[in-house]
Amino acid sequence: MIRMEQRTLSRTGRDVSVVGQGTWQLGGDWGEVREADAFGVLDAAVESGVTFFDTADVYGDGRSEQLIGRYLKERPDADVLVATKMGRRAEQLPENYVLDNFRTWNDRSRANLGVDTLDLVQLHCPPTAVYSSEAVYDALDTLVSEQRIAAYAVSVETCAEALTAIARPGVASVQIILNPFRLKPLDEVLPAAAEAGVGIIARVPLASGLLSGTYTADTVFAPEDHRTYNRHGEAFDQGETFSGIDYATGVAAAAEFAGFAPEGATPAQTALRWIIQQPGVTSVIPGARSVEQARANASAAALPALPQRTLDAVRDLYDRRIRAEVHARW
Repeated sequence: MIRMEQRTLSRTGRDVSVVGQGTWQLGGDWGEVREADAFGVLDAAVESGVTFFDTADVYGDGRSEQLIGRYLKERPDADVLVATKMGRRAEQLPENYVLDNFRTWNDRSRANLGVDTLDLVQLHCPPTAVYSSEAVYDALDTLVSEQRIAAYAVSVETCAEALTAIARPGVASVQIILNPFRLKPLDEVLPAAAEAGVGIIARVPLASGLLSGTYTADTVFAPEDHRTYNRHGEAFDQGETFSGIDYATGVAAAAEFAGFAPEGATPAQTALRWIIQQPGVTSVIPGARSVEQARANASAAALPALPQRTLDAVRDLYDRRIRAEVHARW
């Protein structure tokens, strides 16, 4: 197996690879994925040095968790920290975020993954009020004391939610959308997390594939792909699809971004390398639907740091094409 750079995931005390493996795609929300293909993706990631899988109890209604559980049972040599998420199986009301529900959701995830104690459980973009609830954090602390979970964290939609969570002493990490089309977390969230000793997990790193540079205005996605049915937030938060950017705007910006890729690197690898070198980032979690994608994503960790001129070009592109739209919405 290839050795990849590892960074400590703050209060968990465990090291994780700077490129992790997101597994939303394996649940089927990006189109059907066969079990053999899913195992191939996970195997390619592990062989490429990945030691961090991110999943959720709603990805394929638990299918993603189940696939990971079966895979790791077959690969006891794989030293992987698995982070899952909970909360989106219930109506999104603050009063549903209580200990009894946490235990129920937790039991289901433990059964899916085939473990007694979950490595890391993240609140899955709950209502904003949940992030400031003392009772919620007391309940999470109870899960730790009951050894149902080893640590807890949050996944957020907004920078304000991230800052609220970072102030909590038990929060191990914050998962937030961060990519060259979503720079706002750089201003306050990453510095605050670094000061507090909280890890940062960067999700939607390729803006749902836009930053791969392979899509055009005429690209058609499958009906069961969220890039078809959630472009305007019809099913869940719009930010999870194309980072909340208008598709036509994103395609044009991605074409320009592709010109920043250094020789020998793809636009997608360049985007991942850009995220890896942002101060405070612990791990970035691109998804993959093929062995080739998983290997290519992982290889971004070995790229040389991008020069300052490229960082400046990314900022300029964001300011010209993206900033007004993203900041107006978030």
